[in-house]
Formats: sequence, structure tokens, C-alpha cells
Amino acid sequence: MDLLPGIDVEDVRPSRGAKRDSRPRPAKPGPASRDAEIATELPVARVAAMVGFAHLDRPFDYLVPASMAAAAVPGARVRVRFAGRLVDGFVLERLERSEHAGKLAPLARVTSPEPVLTAPVARLARAVADRYAGTLADVLRLAIPPRHAAAERAAPPAAPAESAAPAESAVPAESAVPPESAAAAEMAVPAEATARPGQAAPTIKLGEPGEWRRYPAGATLLMALSAGKAPHAVWWAPPGPAWPAMIATVARAALAGGRGALVVVPDHRDVDRVADAVTAELADAGSDAGLVTALRADLGPAERYRRFLAALRGQARVVVGTRAAVFAPVANLGVVVVWDDGDDLHAEPLAPYPHTRDVAALRCHLEDAALLIGGHVPSTDAEALTRTGWARPLVLPKDEARALAPLVRPTGSDWETARDEAARSARVPSLAARAARDALAAGWPVLVQVPRRGYQPSLACAGCRRPARCAHCHGPLGRPGRERTPSCGWCARPAAAWACGTCGDGRLRASVTGDRRTAEELGRAFPGVPLRTSGRDEVLATVPAAPALVVATPGAEPVAVGGYGAVLLLDGWALLGRPDLRAGEEALRRWANAAALATPGPAGGRVVVVADEGLAPVQALVRWDPAWFVARESDDRAALGFPPATRLAVVDGSAEVLSAFLEAARLPAAAEVLGPVPLPAAARRQPAEPADDAGGARERLLLRVPRKQGGELAGALRAARGVLDARRAAAGLRVQLDPATVG
Repeated sequence: MDLLPGIDVEDVRPSRGAKRDSRPRPAKPGPASRDAEIATELPVARVAAMVGFAHLDRPFDYLVPASMAAAAVPGARVRVRFAGRLVDGFVLERLERSEHAGKLAPLARVTSPEPVLTAPVARLARAVADRYAGTLADVLRLAIPPRHAAAERAAPPAAPAESAAPAESAVPAESAVPPESAAAAEMAVPAEATARPGQAAPTIKLGEPGEWRRYPAGATLLMALSAGKAPHAVWWAPPGPAWPAMIATVARAALAGGRGALVVVPDHRDVDRVADAVTAELADAGSDAGLVTALRADLGPAERYRRFLAALRGQARVVVGTRAAVFAPVANLGVVVVWDDGDDLHAEPLAPYPHTRDVAALRCHLEDAALLIGGHVPSTDAEALTRTGWARPLVLPKDEARALAPLVRPTGSDWETARDEAARSARVPSLAARAARDALAAGWPVLVQVPRRGYQPSLACAGCRRPARCAHCHGPLGRPGRERTPSCGWCARPAAAWACGTCGDGRLRASVTGDRRTAEELGRAFPGVPLRTSGRDEVLATVPAAPALVVATPGAEPVAVGGYGAVLLLDGWALLGRPDLRAGEEALRRWANAAALATPGPAGGRVVVVADEGLAPVQALVRWDPAWFVARESDDRAALGFPPATRLAVVDGSAEVLSAFLEAARLPAAAEVLGPVPLPAAARRQPAEPADDAGGARERLLLRVPRKQGGELAGALRAARGVLDARRAAAGLRVQLDPATVG
């Protein structure tokens, strides 16, 4: 049952006819009164109350009634009276006395004695809140799943002390600083290093390096992990399907060193692939499959909480999951792996909007764990960690890359233009059609990547070619199906009698073609060939090794057994022409992820990218040298003062709120204020955008500082939020540091 926070299953009466649980339940202390007897030992509980106001973002002390003394352990969920109402909270620690001079109120109730908030995760949550100018309560809502009492009672007990690794970290709380402000860590990884004192004796032996042999430092990395060391690396993964097995080898190396492993991937399909690979790797080592658990967003509340408890209680030593799993309470964490950190699914859409990559880096710094950020094209933010010396690059040698990569050919080359005059303008040029026919004739499936989903997601006037807009809200018009009436993408109103406001023409033409329309066109061009689609409505995990056309949007490409014979990357202009700082980087990442699913070039794998040959992202794909492109992007952005060389804050709100915010903020001397400017209508329709109670027009303010002053900027923004929260003047205010996109 999906319950609200603070409501237990016991508090909800079962529906008529439901079978009651006849098992005995542990006695739960009832609500405490102000005259209740107080515990004699450690009578004060320091509590993190789940109050999301910045000026109240600090722990509060409460008295512990004697009836709750045994249950109110550090990490337990409690209910406390705060400003006249009951709110949820977590016990941070128990104390002999409080520094508060006034009279303390008692805990109202212990919701559960389960210590779900471990000390390392509490320190991490505080560090994340400080880095992103947020509050601890907001981060804890992301880190700790809602309680499910039935799952809590049914979960197996904690692992015996002799087999469970210690969960505490020896790093003090004051060391919670962003990696860019920390001293460059020593990255030497000697093979003769010994295991850490106090850790559990290794029960799993280090396996064979496998594909890591292709990297000059691959075997050394695994030996360092098995020795309990904590190297940091940015990994440029090889083309092909080997990356889940390579991550599994890293997890096994961490377990061989007596420590746990955490793997964070973008979506549930990647979770399944990596979890299966880790399970197979540990089975090869003779280990129990129960050491691996998967945390996915699509799990029900009971199952997700049960798996969370498996990690908390020490049964699961390897956790594989999506974005929120970066906070999973893995005991004695040894390594954190973040796969494909450039994927926008790693960016949390809820306040304080943390990114998985940065949270993982903070966690590894606090818990002295290894960090591996991997992908076919890691982001410029990940590459920045190697420039500071905090991480080392793991790049595949060029001869190894050529042996594994497919043959990539662009359609916008002089050779193809001379051969086919329509090569630069056709949506599916003859080069792409020939590659598809050859692959199908050889018995291979063919992958067709289309940047946009839907049928015709964007329409324009057939007369003047201006974008077609809704007469009611001025939103973009699109056609959801072949015979469907055009409708607005914002308000969903149909536009049957639309007429252009500029030239008066009532005819519409498609300016962007989606995956469904593409599948319809390819079905006519390749009659008799099986056609499959993978996108928002249905995402395929795998396709068989048989001739077929597979049309997919970026991120939804299924894995073909044995690889694809050809991969067609259509509408390159749609990715490269986006008004986004990361357009080139994102285009290369999406292309490389799809191209990596093709068979190697020596085996006949072909990739056709419909884009101009002279563009830098296309050249990087042709040579399979993404590290060159990302380094070039980083240099260009540093010269222009763009992230990741700088830290950028985006502040949205009404003009009055932004003016008050700037007045309250004590910005660093080097801070550059850009704006405010009117907020685009499309950006105002984000689901996470807070409502503006004043109902006025919203504006956007950009603040930029050198990266070394990012901590000062975050502190200034957090303090300014506190001032406005105390005045109740922060309605509609949205503060986001290091956004993935600015639009």
C-alpha cells in the first residue's frame, strides 16, 4: 500500500473482507505527553525535522521519554511536534545534554526503530544540501524511501556482525567539501596494497580482468580495488556489449577487498543488464545471488522498501539502481560506478536538483571509496575531474577501439554528394538505404534512431514556413497520428480550423518527423521486412538476431542478440541544432550509444549518420575518438567562461521575488549576474516548477562564479533563501545550481 509519510500500515483499517495479519506484532510506544518520564541515559535526541524551509534547516533537540529510549536510536524515524503540528523526522544522535537553554519538548512518537538513516548517508545528505543550496529535509526525501511496515516486519534480520562489514566512515563531517575544492588525491594504485584494518575478510576471489585487459591500467585498477584502495577514474567504455560485464568485474573486485559496491545507471533496462551481469560474475566466484539487489523506480513501495532494507541490514553487498540508488545504505562502501553520466535521467527533477555524478563524487570523498564514472561518451563535467587531478582517465587505445568499433560513414561528405545529389537534403539518403538493405540481406537486424518521438511533433505553415502556433496559448502544434487533427503540445486543444497569423495560409507541413511517422515511411520502403518500434509507449529490451527494422528514439534502443548489422542515425540536424550549450556533446553521446550496439567493423557492422562530415561530433564518431571531442569542448567552454569551468546558478521567480533575493544574497566578489530576463513559456511549463502565488510573469536570473568559488555561491544562495523563507516572501522561487540544461 502506498502510504503518506508518517502513516503506518497499522494505522489504516483494512478494507471489508481483507484478511488480517495474525502474526504477533511488537509493542509500539504510544504518543508521549509533556509530563512523561524521561530516559536516564542519553535523554536528548537530536532530530532532523522534515521541514523544507531554509531558515529552519538545522537539527533540533527533543527529550526522549523512557518508554521510547530503546526505540529512538540514531537513524530511526520519529514524529515530533514542530510549530504546533506533528512532522516526521530522523534521529541523528543521542546526547547527554542539550546546548539549548530553553525547555525541550519530548518526542511525540517513534514511527519505527529501524535505523534507516545511517551516519554516512546523513553526512552525505548534508553535503549534498550544502552543495546545491538546498535543505537537508529535501535531500532526505530523495534518499530514504517511504516506510512500508509489512515489508519491514517480513524482511530478514540483519547479517551477523562477524560477516557484515562496518558501515561507519572515518571521515569527519567537516571534510564534506566538493571535489573541486579538495586537494588532489593521490591516485597511485599499487598492487601490493593490503586490505583495510577492521574490514571483513574477503570471501570472494578476484576474477580474470576480461575486457579490462584492453586498457593499460585496467588490471591495476582491479587489483587496487581488491586491495581496499580507493582510486577515482573516468572510464571511456569500448564500443560493444561488454560494459555490463566490465562493471560486474569491478563489483567483484570490490567484494574481494571486503567492501561493498554501488552501481547507478540511467534506466531500468540498464539495471536489469548490470544486475544480471553481476549475478553471473558472483556465481562464477561461487557466491550467493542474494548479495545483489536492484533498486528501480518502477518497483512497488513494498518491494522497493524490502530491497532497501536488504542493503541496510547487510544482506545485499552490491546495489544496482537508478538515480535515487546513489543514496543506498551500502555497508563499508568500496566503489561507486556511475554509467552514462551525461544522460538527463541522472538529473533529479526535484529540489535541490542534485546530479547523480556529483552526489557519487561527494560520497566517495566522504567515505573514502573508489569512483568510476563510465560511458561511451562521459560528460565534460566528468572530464573536468581528470583535469583537476582528482580522477584519472581510462581511455581505450586507438588500435583496440578500431578493432571493436563499427565502420561509420556520414552522408554529408563530398564523396556522397558527388554520388547522390540529394545526400545532404534527403531524410534517408541512398547511402543509408544501401546499408540497411545489405544488412537485412545478410540476416542482420537494422537499428534506426530518430531524435523525436510521435508522428509529426512539430508543424509549420506550408506557405511562409513559420512554426504553427496555438491560437489559445501560443504553444506548438503537432499531429499525433496520420488521420488525427493537429493539436497543441501545451494545452492539447485541437486546431482544426487553423490559419497562419502571418500569411493567412491554412495548410500545414511537418517540420519535424517523429518515430511513428518514420516507421510508417520505412514500412513502405522495405515491404515484407518485420518492423518494430521502441519508444515512450513501449520500450523493447532486446530483439532477436533476425532481419528486421527497429525504429527507436534515443535511450530506447533495444539490444540485438549478436549486434545490429547497420545503424542509421537520422535527422542529425535536430540534435546538433538545438539551442543548448551541450548540443554537440549530447548528439555525440546519443549517436555513440546507438552505434555501440552494432557489430564491429571487421565483422561487417556499419553506421550511417545523416550529418555533415566536417562537424566535430561527426568526426569524433567516425574516428571513434570521443575523448578528443570532449576535451575540445571543455577547452572552448573554459575560454568562454561556461560550465564546467565555472559554476552556474539559475534563479527563477517573479520580478519582486528576484529583486528581494538579490538584495538578501551576499554574493562572492567574483560573481557575475546575468539578467534577469523574461522566462520562456516552454520553461515555465516544467513539472517541477513551483507555482507563483502572485500569478505574475516569471523571470530568470543567472549567476556565474569560477569553479573554486562554487561553495561560496551555494552558501550565499542558501542564506538568501533563508531570509526570504523567514519573511514568507519566497513564493514561486526556484534555485538550481549546475543545471543540466538552461532553456
